[in-house]
Amino acid sequence: MTTLPLSSLAHGVLAPASVSVRDKASFSCILPAHNEAKNLPPVVGEILRTLRTLSERVELIIVDDGSRDDTVAVAEQLCAQYPEVVLLQLSRNFGKEPAITAGLASAAGEVVLIMDADGQHPVELLPKMFDLWRQGLDVVYAIRTTRDDQTALHGKLVQLFYTLVNSGNRVKIPPNAGDFRLMDQQVVKALNALPERNRFMKGLYAWAGFKSTAIEYEPLPRLEGDSRFGWRSSIGLAVMGVVAFSTMPLRFLSLLGLVLALASFVYGGWVVVEYFYWGIQVSGYATIVVGMMLLSGIQLMGMGILAEYVGRIYEEVKQRPVFWVQKRVGAGLAGQAVPVELPRA
Repeated sequence: MTTLPLSSLAHGVLAPASVSVRDKASFSCILPAHNEAKNLPPVVGEILRTLRTLSERVELIIVDDGSRDDTVAVAEQLCAQYPEVVLLQLSRNFGKEPAITAGLASAAGEVVLIMDADGQHPVELLPKMFDLWRQGLDVVYAIRTTRDDQTALHGKLVQLFYTLVNSGNRVKIPPNAGDFRLMDQQVVKALNALPERNRFMKGLYAWAGFKSTAIEYEPLPRLEGDSRFGWRSSIGLAVMGVVAFSTMPLRFLSLLGLVLALASFVYGGWVVVEYFYWGIQVSGYATIVVGMMLLSGIQLMGMGILAEYVGRIYEEVKQRPVFWVQKRVGAGLAGQAVPVELPRA
């Protein structure tokens, strides 16, 4: 995967062959929203204005993820105001990953775009992303260049997460790449075909593959309110990602067990030598207590790591739906002309 700075995009980085076959593609934009009533009107209006310059056939899918404010009412007003807007109201708060999955399952456009509803993703990037798709790429994803809205500790932990999840893994997840991306419909079909319930979307994007590239961006300030994706949510998502896409914790436990076993043999031999050759009495109480506490802690940690994997297996075998749509408002592309199948570039 190649990272392209914005300056290089203006000069063209790919051969423009067969660009015209993708000129008239239809657009689906997915906006997962949780308590974003104040942000939706300006964000939806700005995105629609930009998408209309790129395509005549557009839909914007707002996925309400169990909001407790007026998000649903505002989204319904936007559906009445703009024929391109569709509302998917989930029956409860399932989380951002299931909300994105619901949007992908409903997206009918040849080009599918995912953006946040808080206004932090700049719409100025959309023409550049669309141009790269027209030139033959299947996925164009945005990576953030700064983390000024996060603490230094948070940034370090994020880098540690990517190092851990990519260690020994054939599928490499691009660091600092989020959900802001443009995808071909065939990529969306591949993502929709994946049956797993615990969906770490950043990993699934990477697993699906296809021809992709990255462009850099700086996230904009939120229009209204504060982010509700705090430490607890970040840690939960990180654990899900590691368990879903890496066996490194299990290998670490095996290696730790081997090291402790070897250390115990060495220490046991040293105690025997001390007793028989130098007559040193073995001190018992402190050594036993410290050893028991160390081994007990390691055992409990190992059981916890195993429990995370077993818990994910338990969730998968129940085969519950990833999400449940309570209500749909608006037709989107389904109420427009049938899209024409475009030949691949």
